[in-house]
Amino acid sequence: MPGNNSNFPLTLELNAPLEVANWRPLVHWLLGIPHLMVAYSLSSLFSVFTIIAFFSILFTRKIPKGIFSAMVMIIRHNWRIASYVTFAREDYPPFHYTLQTADTGDDQAALSITEPEEFNQWLPLVKWFLAIPHYVVLSILGIGLFFSLIVSFFTILFTGKYPEALRDYFINVYSYSVRVNMYTGLLTDKYPPFSL
Repeated sequence: MPGNNSNFPLTLELNAPLEVANWRPLVHWLLGIPHLMVAYSLSSLFSVFTIIAFFSILFTRKIPKGIFSAMVMIIRHNWRIASYVTFAREDYPPFHYTLQTADTGDDQAALSITEPEEFNQWLPLVKWFLAIPHYVVLSILGIGLFFSLIVSFFTILFTGKYPEALRDYFINVYSYSVRVNMYTGLLTDKYPPFSL
């Protein structure tokens, strides 16, 4: 399935039909504004949780369960919004938040993260540095994603169908970025693979 890597503690899926109403690419960004405002606020909260996680790992080798679950919930919310505003789905994402690491299956965009037993105590000090090569790769993939979204926009506008290869590319690039953000956000010690 696009977006999944069996060796990494992340499951990311989009179970939506490729058919999208022709007019939707024109308004999805507008309809997504309320969710984008929530996502902006939650991203600030995610930064605070990352700082708490940093010190918690340094002293206890663990992240408090509630904080870990909240961080997963924020990443899940962002995935649901990204899949909507990029017109990869028609259904409007719910304003529904659950503090669970496993997705409840109440939305077409599903995301689950497996919580590790414990973390390497000193790895948080260097994760940002180790992730630099991934950010270089992501910037290149992002350029491709930008152009694929433009092509998808016009394809949906005229055919009413999201090109499957381009949607798979979007899902895979997004999944790759989540894996890197999980690593730098201290949710896993497993180094992200250089693969889509």
